[in-house]
Amino acid sequence: MSLPSLDALIDERRVVLCVGCGGVGKTTVAAALALAGARRGKRVLCLTIDPARRLANSLGLDRMTGEAQRVEPALFQRAGLDVQGSLTVMMLDTKRTFDELVTRHASSTAARDKILENRLYQYVSTSLAGTQEYMAMEKLLSVKQDSHYDLIVLDTPPTSNALDFLDAPERITEAIDSAAMRWFIQAFESSGKFSLNLVAKSVALVLRGIGKLTGGGFLEQMAEFITELNDLFGGFKSRAAEVAKAFRSTEFAYVLVTSPAPMAIREVLFFAERLHDQGMARDAFVVNRVHRAPRSVATEGEVEAALAQHGIRLGQDAPARLVRAVSEEQSLAELDRSHLSRLDGALANNPDGSPPTRVNIPALPSDVHDISTLAGISRLLAPGS
Repeated sequence: MSLPSLDALIDERRVVLCVGCGGVGKTTVAAALALAGARRGKRVLCLTIDPARRLANSLGLDRMTGEAQRVEPALFQRAGLDVQGSLTVMMLDTKRTFDELVTRHASSTAARDKILENRLYQYVSTSLAGTQEYMAMEKLLSVKQDSHYDLIVLDTPPTSNALDFLDAPERITEAIDSAAMRWFIQAFESSGKFSLNLVAKSVALVLRGIGKLTGGGFLEQMAEFITELNDLFGGFKSRAAEVAKAFRSTEFAYVLVTSPAPMAIREVLFFAERLHDQGMARDAFVVNRVHRAPRSVATEGEVEAALAQHGIRLGQDAPARLVRAVSEEQSLAELDRSHLSRLDGALANNPDGSPPTRVNIPALPSDVHDISTLAGISRLLAPGS
């Protein structure tokens, strides 16, 4: 009987999103899936929007930037890996992505420069809540349209932020189409015709008037910002609708990452329910850091005899400590099995039909820090690589 794997997702999907709460190894799973795709001959991009920025360490890079960085083939060769494809990694740079959006869609060079140099824009593009999620959506759409990549693996933020990311297309569309926005528009246009241009210009005039009374240079900046940025609203709405549709297409796969910890399982099941409610698939669950029960637990006497047989000399209390360590590992394995029974029960009652794939990654003695260890995890996830 073959073990469950994610081979089919890597072979058949264009975008794989790894989602889950913080601290469960989601970034490592994303990197391992990306490596599995590259070993199958695919041109893979691994895009991370996780603020932890740990992906670089697993891939042998000093640091990650907002530019695409290809992992050097020599690194794979030194690790004895046969990688027929390519692996490129990229960190989401929120401001850089926003700047690229403005540059691409501004009505003119002058309009672009006015926006990029505006003080309010500089705040919005770096500090406003939700900007990272909006720009992650933009970057995902941009790289998805790039035919250079056969497979895109996205490492999303921890669960609460990941929900913001997946909700971003709807939130943008709702904001632009909201009743409040339509009322505001009608207040400034007697014909009732929907026109963001007229609203933006009217608001800009009001703000300029207030600025003259108060001497507030910032209000002038705000008025200019509203006027110039208005060129982007229509395009942003259409792109948001495109991403929302893509999220629910068969091109996208969702891999939910968790650990055996009860809180992590609760979070991943909550996220799974949200995905189902929004019409998105729950393709696979990866449980990281699962303790495996020892095949047998020896007595102290058996340990002493085995050490003597192989000429190994340890401290006097070594046999007792070894037996205790094995016993503790067995207890941890039983505890994990108990916690995972809740996950198994939820998967068995999958409203989408047959239960999604579940793959376990065993607990390792240390964190993943090199390509070789990462390759071992990629084989567990996708043995066909």
